[in-house]
This record gives sequence, C-alpha cells and structure tokens, in this order.
Amino acid sequence: MDYRSLGPTGMMVSPLCLGAMMFGAWGEPDHDESTRIIHRALDAGVNFVDTADIYSRGESEEIVGKALEGRRDEVVLATKFHGPMDVDMGETGNPLNRGNSRRWIVQEVEASLRRLRTDWIDLYQVHRPERETDVEETLAALTDLQRQGKIRAFGCSTFPAADVVEAQWISQRRGLGRFVTEQPPYSILARGIEADLLPTTERYGMGVIPWSPLNGGWLTGRFRTGQDAPDNHRSRMRSSQYDLARPENQAKLEAAEALAVLAEETGVTLVHLALAFVMQHPGVTAPIIGPRTMEQLETQLGAVDVTLSTDVLDRIDEIVPPGVNLARDDAGYAPPSLQDPFLRRRRTA
Repeated sequence: MDYRSLGPTGMMVSPLCLGAMMFGAWGEPDHDESTRIIHRALDAGVNFVDTADIYSRGESEEIVGKALEGRRDEVVLATKFHGPMDVDMGETGNPLNRGNSRRWIVQEVEASLRRLRTDWIDLYQVHRPERETDVEETLAALTDLQRQGKIRAFGCSTFPAADVVEAQWISQRRGLGRFVTEQPPYSILARGIEADLLPTTERYGMGVIPWSPLNGGWLTGRFRTGQDAPDNHRSRMRSSQYDLARPENQAKLEAAEALAVLAEETGVTLVHLALAFVMQHPGVTAPIIGPRTMEQLETQLGAVDVTLSTDVLDRIDEIVPPGVNLARDDAGYAPPSLQDPFLRRRRTA
C-alpha cells in the first residue's frame, strides 16, 4: 500500500481513512465487534482513523480509544468538534455546549482526549463553519492547543472555498497556525467541490480527506429502481437525501444504475469504482470509508489496488459532469445566506 503525505504535516497516511461514524449507537452497538473491524483495517495497512465527538455522543471516540490501546503509535488519529454534545443533532440544547468558540474548543478537546485515551490528537478539525464565531478566535485557540502539544495539526471540514481562503489569510496576517486539511463531501454523485474548493486546497497545499465517497450508500449497489430506500440511522437522520419521490434523488438513482453497468463492464465492483474515482483526483489525500460491519470493510479495502483508465473516467464524466452535485443536500453545508431569508431581503416597515 502506498502512503501519502497529509498536507504539509509530514505525516504519511494510507490512501484510505477509516471513519468511525458508524461505531456505537449510530451503527454497530457492539464495542467488541467495532474493535475487531478497526483492528482488521489496521492489519490491512490502514493507518489513518477519523472520528468526531458528536458521533454517537462520544461513544465512537470511546470505542476508537479502546481499540487503539497498545497500537496508538501506529495511527494518525483525527477527530472533530463543533456539534452539540448535550442533545441529538437537530434538537435545541445549551448553546454553550457546541460551536467554534475558544471556550468550547478548550473544553471539548479535553473530553476528546479522555475518551480517546491519548495524550495528543494528530489532527483536530472544525466540523462545520459557524457564523457566530470569528474564525480568528477559532484559529487562535487551535494554535494554542498545538503549542501545548495537545494536538499536532488542525484542519476544517465542509468549509466553502471562500471560508478556506479567509482562514488562510488570517493565519498569515496574525501569525497563527493554519488549517492544513479540509474534509469535504465528495463522490461521483457529488462533484461540486471540483469547481472551486479542490483548486483552492491545492493552491494552499492542504490535505483533502473526503467524506461520503459512497454517497451515503448510493454507490454500494443497494439502490435499484422499484426498491425502497434502506432503513438505517443515516437514512432516518437525513431522510430527505433518501426520499425517492424527490426528482434529484431519482437523478442519483439513474446515475448509480448507469455507474453499476460501467463498473461491471470495467470488471470491478461499484464500490471499488466509486472509491478509486475519488482516490485518483490529484488533490485528494485519502477518502474516508465508514463501514458498519466487517463485510462492508472487506468490500472496500481492495479499492486501493484499482486504477481507472482514462476511458472509464471519461465515461464517468458523461454520467455525472465534473463540478456537479446531483442533489443539493449532498453539499453537506448550507450557508446562513440560504437558510435565513432576512439575510437576502431588505427589511420593510
């Protein structure tokens, strides 16, 4: 397995990153089985593990921490902060128990270190942008944690290109550490970041760790015309992304079926086609795979040995044009200017 540099950090990581979102209440509740899956990935050469405090309200970090006991030095360990920890996503809780403020970062990094059973985090990431907190405050707090040795590097996740540029400028002008990685959504069905974000991260030499390279299951072969969408935590949490009555999801279904035909003609599985596509973008460091079962992990590991020809990549471009998200929700983040109508309307008496 060839390893790749994680941005300017000098850390060499495997071309696949093991995501731990589905370990715990959100997916596999058996901690021992989750540990076996993690160990199998490590034994196969994966040395990059990504989780977040919000995944199963800290349970995912606890599982990862237990699984890495005795193997911590073998792994580049990444986690994230931002989401609420006192309530489930989508619910209203204490606004102090979330966000990108110095107060929350300093508090939550200690909780993550405790759950992960480690003295340091290799990559600490801001899970989403936040309008209420100036990014300079966030960068300053992360820089202090880096100087204290509690984190080795820090990055962002699902930031628009303009926000990435702003953060880089502030880091330079204020003498602060900078975001060295970005973790965006990217798959054959969600190619929006190719237009602006990926050229931006390449310009700043940032590592890119895409999430949902299988588009939340759409590129696993489970979706077929006439079949119901799968019923699981992800589909219940993001029901609109799996509602087959929506025209954009019908477009995804048609594209997924065309890609399945292409994969068969190419002699690879649809899963391998999808993962190899993401890995072959020159701006990508390592896509995140998020298996819930050992079987799912085994179907994904072999993608590192797949290289797609120019002809196959051209065929993919015909099915889903470059820079296009077939479904708006797949962008992973809606800026306040789209969520709050009064940010785009002049107030009248």
